[in-house]
Amino acid sequence: MAKAVAMVVALLAVAAAMSAGGASAQRCDPGGLAVCAPVILTGVAPAPACCSNLRAQQGCFCQYARNPAYGPYINSPNARRTLASCGVAIPHC
Repeated sequence: MAKAVAMVVALLAVAAAMSAGGASAQRCDPGGLAVCAPVILTGVAPAPACCSNLRAQQGCFCQYARNPAYGPYINSPNARRTLASCGVAIPHC
């Protein structure tokens, strides 16, 4: 389990580094979603910090979902349940 969480955090950090450079890159920070990694991997209830970060980056979800590095996590059933638990609309990309 710890390896899976570490892998998600590493993937999010790589994605953040790859997207750095533009105005939208500052708004879309996949590394900020690392707080949600345990929730997405295990399906446990999200913490307020996770929900807050999801709301802040709601406009970035389609961009994240199209990225092969972390699209499978963003498109997972647990990610959709997390969005619903946080009251964040599930994107239609």
